[in-house]
Amino acid sequence: MSDNDMQTVESNVYYDEDADGEAIAQKTVAVLGYGSQGHAHAQNLSDSGVDVVVGLREDSSSWEVAESDGLDVATPAEAAAEADIVSVLLPDTVQASVYEDAIKPNLEAGDTLQFAHGFNIHYNQIQPPEDVDVTMIAPKSPGHIVRRNYENDQGTPGLLAVYQNATGEAQDEALAYAAAIGCTRAGVVETTFQEETETDLFGEQAVLCGGIASLIKQGYETLVEAGYSPEMAYFECMNEMKLIVDLMYEGGLGAMWDSVSHTAEYGGLTRGDEIIDDQVRANMEEVLEGVQNGTFAREWISENQAGRPSYTQLHNAEKNHEIEAVGEELRGLFAWEDEEEESEESAEVTA
Repeated sequence: MSDNDMQTVESNVYYDEDADGEAIAQKTVAVLGYGSQGHAHAQNLSDSGVDVVVGLREDSSSWEVAESDGLDVATPAEAAAEADIVSVLLPDTVQASVYEDAIKPNLEAGDTLQFAHGFNIHYNQIQPPEDVDVTMIAPKSPGHIVRRNYENDQGTPGLLAVYQNATGEAQDEALAYAAAIGCTRAGVVETTFQEETETDLFGEQAVLCGGIASLIKQGYETLVEAGYSPEMAYFECMNEMKLIVDLMYEGGLGAMWDSVSHTAEYGGLTRGDEIIDDQVRANMEEVLEGVQNGTFAREWISENQAGRPSYTQLHNAEKNHEIEAVGEELRGLFAWEDEEEESEESAEVTA
C-alpha cells in the first residue's frame, strides 16, 4: 500500500496481545544510528531477544558506546547486508545519502526498510524498490524515555504505518518490532507515512517549537518593554509554561482549567482568542499548506545542500536572545537546577 495520496485511515490501536513476536524472532535487525532513538531501539530489541546489529560510521564516537552496551556494531553497509530489517534512525538530513551509499546496494527482495519518521519516504528523497516492505514504528517520546519505560516494565505510545507491503506480512512484522521496543505495552496507533509526516511538521512549526517559542518571546518582550523586570517577565512567560503544559499532559485542557485559579481561567478564556485570533489561524493554514505541497521540504533540503546559512543565522540569533541570558542566571539560583543537570547528563547519548 502506498499513501502518496491523502487517505483516511481508521485509527486502530494495537496492544501486546495483537503482536506476535515470532514475526521477527528469526530475523536480524540493523539499527542505523545510535542517537536518541537508535540507542533505545537497539537496546530494547536486544533485551527482547531480537538479533541486533548497530550500523555506524567507522569514525563514529558512538561505536565504543554501543559495544560497551553489549551490542554488535558494523558499518551501515555491513549492517544492512546482514539484516532482514533495516531500521533507519539517522537524522532526516543524512538518510537519503546513507540509503544510496549503504542500504540500497544491500537490500534483497523481502527485506524491510523501517523508519521512525516519514519525511524521506513521503517527500521522495528515498524511493525503495517495489520488492521490499516499508514500515514505520515511531515512539511518541524521546529515546531515553523509551528506554527507561522499557526497563521499568512500562510502555511508550507509538505510531505504526505501512507504506509498502511487498511480502504481505509487513504489518505483523512492524507490530512485533513495536512490541519488542515496548510500544504495544502502552498502545500503537495506526496511521500513514503522509499523515505522520505532515502532522508532525505542522505541529513542530505552528505549535510545539515555532508557535510556543515565539509566543514566549513576544510575551517576554511585551512585559520588558512596558517597564517590568526581565526576571518577572521570565517567570511569567517562560518558567510557568512547564507548569501549565504538565497539567495539560496529565489531563488535557480540562485538567489545566480545573487546576488554575478562577481568575486565570476567566482571563484565559476571555483573552486567549484575542491573542491567537483568526489571523493566526490563517497563518497556521498557510504553514500547513507549505507542508502539504512540499514547499517546506524543498526549502529544508536546499538549505542543507547550501550548508545551512539561514539555519545558522537563525540558530545563533535565538541563542543570543535576552531571555536566554536571563533564564540562565535565574535557573542557576535555584536548587532544582542541579537536579535537572544530573538528569540531562544521565539521559544524554552521543549521536
